[in-house]
Amino acid sequence: MIAIIDYGMGNLRSVQKAFEKFCPDVRVTSSAKDILCADKVILPGVGAFRVAMNELKKRGLIGPIRSSIEKGRPFLGVCLGMQILFTESEEGGSVKGLDIIKGRVKKFKKKSGLKVPHMGWNTVKSKKESDIMKGVRGNSYMYFVHSYYAAPKDKAVTLCETDYAGKFTSGVAMGNVYGFQFHPEKSQSAGLRIVENFAKLC
Repeated sequence: MIAIIDYGMGNLRSVQKAFEKFCPDVRVTSSAKDILCADKVILPGVGAFRVAMNELKKRGLIGPIRSSIEKGRPFLGVCLGMQILFTESEEGGSVKGLDIIKGRVKKFKKKSGLKVPHMGWNTVKSKKESDIMKGVRGNSYMYFVHSYYAAPKDKAVTLCETDYAGKFTSGVAMGNVYGFQFHPEKSQSAGLRIVENFAKLC
């Protein structure tokens, strides 16, 4: 079973529909029991970092998330769900994240001609091999909507990069933990290949 965590912060239906193409048992849930029992867990999200962390705390989901990761089960963070995996965010001051991946979430600096949020299609360039990117061609276009980006302390966790007035980490992989700043579920065939790859991870 794949558990998609519902904490009131995401377009859950589009994520669910994408994964149902490749897995017969996909459950949108805010149940700690479901998260702990799931074979794989997905943390989606759209919105503010502080609100997201408060919602996870209020629903008692931080412990189950950590336990699932510690047990070695594949875990995927999408958009805000990826950012929450990091140590902290500068959004709204300094807000503590899950600290699964060391690093800080930063806001894009406004530059001439640069629109914030970064919205629409942009390319991703792989920085290392990973089963979750198997079959995804280099410089594939993915769909982004975000004003903040994650800056990992250890560059070795960077799975792919994207250029938006400078390179930033658009995907991470660390052991059984994966994260993408873009939305695979909205990124047509290339994104659906990532969805399929995650669904097939052991």
